[in-house]
Parts: sequence; structure tokens; C-alpha cells
Amino acid sequence: MKMNFKAMMVTGLAVALMHAGTTHAEQVTLDVSPAYTVLKSGKKQTTWIRVGVTGFEMKADKERAPVNVAIVLDKSGSMSGEKIAKAREAAMGAIDRLGPNDIVTVVTYDTTVNVLVPATKLTDKAYVKAAIAGVNSGGGTALFAGVSKGAAEIRKFLEKERVNRIILLSDGLANEGPSSPSELGALGASLKKEGISVSTLGLGLDYNEDLMAQLASKSGGNHEFIERATELADIFNREFDDVTSVVAQEVSIKIVVPEGVRPVRVLGNDAEIAGQNIQLLFNQLYSKQNRHVVLEVEVPPSENGQKLSLAKISANYHNMQSGKTDSLSGAASVKFSDKDKLVEKSLDKKVMEDVVVFVANEQNRLATDFLDAGDLFKCARTLEESNIFLKENAQKLGRSAKLEAIIISNGAQVQALKNRDVNRARKDMRYLQNSIDLNTSEISSKLQVQEPVQSPAPPTPRNP
Repeated sequence: MKMNFKAMMVTGLAVALMHAGTTHAEQVTLDVSPAYTVLKSGKKQTTWIRVGVTGFEMKADKERAPVNVAIVLDKSGSMSGEKIAKAREAAMGAIDRLGPNDIVTVVTYDTTVNVLVPATKLTDKAYVKAAIAGVNSGGGTALFAGVSKGAAEIRKFLEKERVNRIILLSDGLANEGPSSPSELGALGASLKKEGISVSTLGLGLDYNEDLMAQLASKSGGNHEFIERATELADIFNREFDDVTSVVAQEVSIKIVVPEGVRPVRVLGNDAEIAGQNIQLLFNQLYSKQNRHVVLEVEVPPSENGQKLSLAKISANYHNMQSGKTDSLSGAASVKFSDKDKLVEKSLDKKVMEDVVVFVANEQNRLATDFLDAGDLFKCARTLEESNIFLKENAQKLGRSAKLEAIIISNGAQVQALKNRDVNRARKDMRYLQNSIDLNTSEISSKLQVQEPVQSPAPPTPRNP
């Protein structure tokens, strides 16, 4: 929809950029956009605001920030054969992508933890690769201790100028030491506060996806469901694409809504709502990556022609190019009309698309809860209802690759449930949920639909 300058001023979508640092350094951009710039007058209602940041483009490898990475490898007995061989191969390939200014740690664990390569500058790749090549399988799975030891090595060179990341590979259940999803989630949240993210790579069908997904999501890292060991090299490559393209860290966003406007919920990232203030943190931001959340707010009845401020946003982040802390600010507002057509025309379809994606993700989580309760029917029904909801919104919003990808993923999960392949379905659900929360550009299922999924009679889905 085209908008003239006056209309743009009315919506309050101006974003002011203020920064500390050199004038030549690239900057992250902040976008603050309400789903509707015009609301119906005379009634209390809820509406949505999208708040997002986009990383600037990293034009050359020489511009990238040095990394401080710990590769934590499960070498328990279940990792024998092809799994440990492909893990060694993938880890050694990752080492080849790093340079002499990068810090590398290699930790292995089974029943106990071994620091194979203590945190050190990567001046001797052959030494590190030889150490990895000697890893063999055997023993239990002290996962918590392995991650904790990796974090201890990261802390030796912990600084804002480096990308601090733990990459954890495991194929089994944590059976030594702390082993619950809540305990690993708490560890992830604690590491995030230190500026350390954890990416978790779950291999095969026997690992605990809740544990791995919690650790990743709470720390701001990626979670991957890897069914076949032959996929490991590609997954490691993708992970190191991310690690070597970080342009901003510690992206702290504060949203303040005025009195009379009530914050309802934030979707897309953990957020703390305290009165009229909302606080959230993105640990790391990649080159050209868009990270966003959507905020639902309740607004009071307002008269025709009235204007209302919805929110003011401030953000701070560490710029990995300039080494300085930059600040951003923005705001969102709406006006009210008694004309339904004006309200309808003011819809920002891209914002609403993101709202629909996050609402569908919450429905996927609800389906997972039904699955855990042993109710496969309600789980499948919730996924099918979610697809009806997605298809209805796709018709309103136009063709959407995001919505289509989630529809395909939900359908594949339903088919897996019908085939009683519950384990694979559940792992795919957790993988999808983490991908959506991280605003992954390519949302896809790890499953394949073997036959068409028949939808039930349409219920009345909850619109965003």
C-alpha cells in the first residue's frame, strides 16, 4: 500500500538513529511497525506492533569479528561407528574455516569430561585437527558438565570484541549430572547474560530434544535436528557461517507503552513485562539478519480522528565493526476512524504475516503439550487447525513463503503422527519452534509427507 509523507508522519513510524563511534562504521537498523496504522474508533481492542533489528551487510571476510568458539563433542558409546567418524570430519572441516586470530577449544565428554584442546589462538591447525582425529567413543553422557567445561574455557578469552559461541553435538540423553530441560535451560539463560550463546546439534532419534532446544533457545543459539550423520558437515558449515558473520552483540531492546495502553504478550523471544515496560535481549545478530518480536497491546476506546501513541522503543548494541556501543530509537502510534475501509486499508501485510507465523508457532507448542500428555488426536487436531488458520490468513495476506513452509511442516508432522512415528514428529516440532523464534529465513521440516493430509471440517481458529 502506498502512503504519502503526511500519512507516514501520522503513523509515527519514524526511527531515529543515534550512535557513538566512528562515522564510517556500518549500523544496525531498527524497525517499529504497527499491524494497523488506523484502528476502529469507539471500542476497546487489541492490536500488534512489530519491533525488529536488521544487521548491516558484512562485505568482506577481513571485516568479521574474531571468534571464541568451544566445540563440545559427545563421545559416549552410542556415538560409535559412522556417527563419531562424521563428527570428527565435520569438526575438522570447521577448524579449516577459522584463522589465527580466532580462539578454539575442543571438549569431549562421555561419563567424564576431557578438555582435548584448551582455549588457545588457532596458530596450529594441524595440532587441533590431529587431536580431534584421535577422538573415540565410549562411556555415558555427562552433557551438562561438557557444556559447563566449554563455557569455562570460553571465559578465559571472553570479551565483547569476540563472538563467543559453544557448539554442542550429542546423540543421546544426558544421564550423568544435571539432566532436566529446566536445568539446561537455566544454564543457557545464565550463559546468555555473559554474552555466550550455545548452538545444539541433536544427532539421530535418541537425544532429548527438549533439553537441547531449551539450552539453545535460552542462550540465543541455534538448534538442529540431524537425523543422519552424513548431514553433519553441512550443518557445521551452516553454523560456522553464522558464527563468522556476527555484526552485533548484546542487542538490548526496551519498549515503553504509555498509561492507558496495556501490554498483553510478546511473541518471538523471551521478554520481561513489568508494568508499562518490556525488556528483551538478542544475544547476537548476523550480517543482513532480521530479528524481530511482535507485541500485542490492548488500547482503550478512542474517538474518531484521535491519535494515540502505542509505544516508544530504545535499543543498544555492541557494534562488532566499530567496537563501540550504538543506540537506536523508534516509536509507533495509530489514529482512529469510524470508517471500516480506512482500517482495512491501513493493514501492513508483512507485519501481520509475522504475527500469524508467531501465533502458529504457539499453536505448535500447544500441540507438543498434547503429545506429551499422550493425546495424539488432540495433537494432530491442533496442527490441522493451525493449518486452517494459516491458509485463511494466506488468502487475506497474499502468497507467503513463510506461511506455506509452516503449512508443509505441520502437515508432515501430522502424517508422522498418523504413522505412529511420534519421536521424529516431536523432534521436528521442537526444531521448527526454535527456527521460527530465531526468525530463520528458511523454515523447513526435516520430515517428508508420504501421503496427502486430510483436514477436518473447519473449526473457528483464533485470529491474531
